[in-house]
Amino acid sequence: MVLDWCYGRLPAFELLIPFSCEDLSSLGPAPVSLCQLVAQRYMPLKEVLPLMAAAGSHLLFVLHGLERLNLDFRLAGTGLCSDPEQPEEPAAIIVNLLRKYMLPEASILVTTRPSAIGRIPSKYVGRYGEICGFSDTNLQKLYFQLRLNQPDRGCGSGVSAAPAQRDNLVQMLSRNLEGHHQIAAACFLPSYCWLVCATLHFLHAPTPAGQTLTSIYTSFLRLNFSGETLDSTDASNLSLMAYAARTMGKLAYEGVSSRKTYFSEEDVCGCLEAGIKTEEEFQLLHIFRRDALRFFLAPCVEPGRAGTFVFTVPAMQEYLAALYIVLGLRKTTLQKVGKEVAELMGRVGEDVSLVLGIMAKLLPLRALPLLFNLIKVVPRVFGRMVGKSREAVAQAMVLEMFREEDYYNDDVLDQMGASILGVEGPRRHPDEPPEDEVFELFPIFMGGLLSAHNRAVLAQLGCPIKNLDALENAQAIKKKLGKLGRQVLPPSELLDHLFFHYEFQNQRFSAEVLSSLRQLNLAGVRMTPVKCTVVASVLGSGRHALDEVNLASCQLDPAGLRTLMPVFLRARKLGLQLNSLGPEACKDLRDLLLHDQCQITTLRLSNNPLMAAGVALLMEGLAGNTSVTHLSLLHTGLGDEGLELLAAQLDRNRQLQELNVAYNGAGDTAALALARAAREHPSLELLHLYFNELSSEGRQVLRDLGGAAEGGARVVVSLTEGTAVSEYWSVILSEVQRNLNSWDRARVQRHLELLLRDLEDSRGATLNPWRKAQLLRVEGEVRGLLEQLGGSGS
Repeated sequence: MVLDWCYGRLPAFELLIPFSCEDLSSLGPAPVSLCQLVAQRYMPLKEVLPLMAAAGSHLLFVLHGLERLNLDFRLAGTGLCSDPEQPEEPAAIIVNLLRKYMLPEASILVTTRPSAIGRIPSKYVGRYGEICGFSDTNLQKLYFQLRLNQPDRGCGSGVSAAPAQRDNLVQMLSRNLEGHHQIAAACFLPSYCWLVCATLHFLHAPTPAGQTLTSIYTSFLRLNFSGETLDSTDASNLSLMAYAARTMGKLAYEGVSSRKTYFSEEDVCGCLEAGIKTEEEFQLLHIFRRDALRFFLAPCVEPGRAGTFVFTVPAMQEYLAALYIVLGLRKTTLQKVGKEVAELMGRVGEDVSLVLGIMAKLLPLRALPLLFNLIKVVPRVFGRMVGKSREAVAQAMVLEMFREEDYYNDDVLDQMGASILGVEGPRRHPDEPPEDEVFELFPIFMGGLLSAHNRAVLAQLGCPIKNLDALENAQAIKKKLGKLGRQVLPPSELLDHLFFHYEFQNQRFSAEVLSSLRQLNLAGVRMTPVKCTVVASVLGSGRHALDEVNLASCQLDPAGLRTLMPVFLRARKLGLQLNSLGPEACKDLRDLLLHDQCQITTLRLSNNPLMAAGVALLMEGLAGNTSVTHLSLLHTGLGDEGLELLAAQLDRNRQLQELNVAYNGAGDTAALALARAAREHPSLELLHLYFNELSSEGRQVLRDLGGAAEGGARVVVSLTEGTAVSEYWSVILSEVQRNLNSWDRARVQRHLELLLRDLEDSRGATLNPWRKAQLLRVEGEVRGLLEQLGGSGS
């Protein structure tokens, strides 16, 4: 509104003066005049102050956040004042403006929390309006279109994706808003629309340094509740967020513990009213219900769930549950009693010990020294009981992180994206039994809340976490992670584990916990920009080498390769199969191979459309590389041009031991040229050429070349070697089996039929029964593959 006035879109007002009531309350009772307040906060308005009284109805005051001020409209409490230049307490100036005693013709717009409306007598109010949210879903969609299609409006960074991708995000979100009523109910509140957009920016845009999912949620709460006390008239000065953490956090944690997301009215009342005994506490509860309860909880709109409540967005339940734990609000009865007893015994222990010491000297009572020592031990015992709570928290967090029931679901980042954008494809039938609720974000938020940045923001919200508490929690978590974190995890769970470390933002902690990690297997995980950032941030600075990094079928692009470069430099075996990497990606792979810290020995690039142009760049890298010994270029679209280029430049590398260029559509001439170059190579031992477009004569020439003389590379073109089975038959068929669903089925069927014919010819040409048995066994394997393809197995 202020900006609209600045740009001339509010012509009814010649002068607009906004005041923050939080700012005014910080001034205290020191007298100051209205003119001085305006001049101090808006220096350019100094010249027009004389016109303020004459502006009449063309003057508009905007008072934002009236609940921050304690206003007293009684004449005995606040005297009358009509002079804008007379010094008064800031609260008195506001009261006289609202009374229309000072500048009576001026217009006044007040914003306040609902619970503070009664602080202004109704006779001074001309019109009330309550802003509830978007009354029209089209306004929601318009908001999302404007927000997501403006790259410079992101949460610290804009979406750098192409316009088509941004449009796709908007369309998927719109469809989900139409079909998924619960997220539409959440987005009724504009602030949750901001959270949805900020989360989408995080999931789909390059992530700014240091930004985490936890920090987005913490910033979201700061934007809504920063510094706000629940009731400014209450002496306890309790922050609204601290009250929410105690009540809503308890409800959230009980839901996580019992694995439920739907809550009855009794559940909600039980958490809100727990421990309330005084009138002041009931007043605070009334204010929280009026002002903030519907911000955290919403009525469930799903069929069959009438009368129940859910957290406005699912992740908020896990965030508040984590906050409840890290703030130490969850205490058992033993912990509460133990703390009080320990403090009491600590206070009286010295006096009692002194008395018992005197009595032991005067009286021959042998039991007194024993009692004396027991009293000394009591405070330490209770102290240890209280300390055990941290280990229990860590144990619960780690067990939640490594639940075997969740091993084969999507990673948490994909789960968040699906909850916002919906799931593509058929939905679960309503009659099917519901799936068990998953709370994998809960332990991740716990780690994120212990990071230094989030603790600083939480302190501003009135929820401080002491450094010592954070350190002890981190040590307990590290102890538990060290025990359970060594197990081999499925790819999605491994990414969740790395995401926990990313949210924690403590490199030393992560380096110690992950020091035993030797294999990074993320095969099949869709590596979006944020996931690449997570992996690079957590593992990029480690010192020990990774025996294998498997990123097969991860939808990687060149930008992802560049982000993951620090991780690749630690890898000995690198698998990048099935990623649709083209010639452009080979520039980054060339730079990787030429890096002086590169220690890759095995590089698998099969099933990527590298083409001849990409191989030319790879050869530049191999020419200056001294570590790669095994290179797989199977099914990379090289063709004759690619194989001829390899043949011409193969001698530029002197360490390569195995080269796989099978299934590349190359003909006899190119394959023979490469085979001859391989035979002359000083270190190459094995060359794979099967499944290329070779004639029967070409295959025979290559077989003869492979066995022509001692030394030189062996050339594998078929399942047979003369009348015997090739020792590499299982390698060939396992590659076919692994890629059966991704390769051209008709082409694979044709090649398998040729291999089957070779096997039958070899079996007919040998009289050795052992060889015949081996050939029959391999024939059976080939026939089985042909049957899977729907071809003839006979």
